[in-house]
Amino acid sequence: MKITRRGRRHAAVALSAVLLTTMATACSSGSSGSSGSGGTTASGTYQIWDPYPQFDDSSAWVTLLTKCGTDAGVTVKRTGYDTSDLTNKALLAAQQGNSPDVLIVDNPVVSTLAEAGVLTTTDETKIDTSAVEPNLLAAGQFDGKTYGIPIGANTLALYYNKKVLDAAKVDPATIKDWASLTAALEKVKAAGKKGITFSAIGTEEGSFQFLPWFWGSGANLTQLGSPQAVAALSLWTDWLKKGYAPNSVINNTQTTSWQEFATGDFAFSENGTWQLANAKKTGFEYGIIPIPSQAGGTAPAPTGGEFVTAPVQKDTGRYATAEKIISCLTSSDNALTTDTTLSYVAATDAVQQKQVAQNPELKVWVEAVGAAKGRTSDNLGTKYPKISEPMWTAVQAALSGSQSPQDALTAAQSTAAK
Repeated sequence: MKITRRGRRHAAVALSAVLLTTMATACSSGSSGSSGSGGTTASGTYQIWDPYPQFDDSSAWVTLLTKCGTDAGVTVKRTGYDTSDLTNKALLAAQQGNSPDVLIVDNPVVSTLAEAGVLTTTDETKIDTSAVEPNLLAAGQFDGKTYGIPIGANTLALYYNKKVLDAAKVDPATIKDWASLTAALEKVKAAGKKGITFSAIGTEEGSFQFLPWFWGSGANLTQLGSPQAVAALSLWTDWLKKGYAPNSVINNTQTTSWQEFATGDFAFSENGTWQLANAKKTGFEYGIIPIPSQAGGTAPAPTGGEFVTAPVQKDTGRYATAEKIISCLTSSDNALTTDTTLSYVAATDAVQQKQVAQNPELKVWVEAVGAAKGRTSDNLGTKYPKISEPMWTAVQAALSGSQSPQDALTAAQSTAAK
């Protein structure tokens, strides 16, 4: 029996809601969101839902949304939700048949919504993604189709404290691989300072921070127990055993990890683009280098950031106007302003170059984003949450000493395979 797209959407929504419990944003901010009724309220009104409740109606972001609606000849009604709240509401709205016209969601959620039949493809809506960097666009692709366009991206790198490294006689430019980084940490400890802090908490944040080392070893998410994966987890475990990283990383979020670095006692902090403003407030001279891979070069770090998508509508005639609004939001001129506001690296090379011209400090972030990859890339889609949770559980077990890296990851692979 042939199952219609609408039928697939209703059947998959309940399962998708369960999968979303492990898809917490690794890098977005915002707390409670405002309420919204969903759907369209009038023929000339288009609904936009976004995960930026921190921006009110007077903000540059909402001003842009309003302008894009006006340019398209319609009125925009915008609702900002907390990220986790937004994805659940998007699933419910799809089930009830009153989805917003434009939905901006964290990139790992795209494949879940796509599989549930909630989103249109860019082929259906005629959204032009040709200028988007392929590694960033991949986070919004599932089964060979593209379900939106990134509004920008962020990722991870290593912040360093210049004073601490100078005291340890470490030149950050010499750190090119795991061996040189570990040697630098050894010198820092010998100089009486602390080495590196990161987040290894048992949530998606822990997986997000482990992935550069995991991928940097050459490991694949479908083989959690591989020798390469064990090498990555052994690296972190050895750092704790030797005192190069504090035991607090086991419970650290990315925020608390940053707070440790901000004390001025640590040489390095693995953290994201979103900490740039806070870095300027630390009171000490800092720098940023890419996270190195095991053999050398920049490790692939996971991409954070949101995709602008167009949910399925009963009235397909609405797609043309939705496309105009989305194209406006992601145009080069508007993306430059928006990505600067959100501390994002742009999704296109042309805008990235403009960002670096305005702020040379972003050069290292453009390099990191260029090497980054989506957590749901490699067509993992909705399989990713089922892999991520066993992975962060393995990291917790190894760092706490309850299991060896090999045993922890072998168990993780067994769990993921189920």
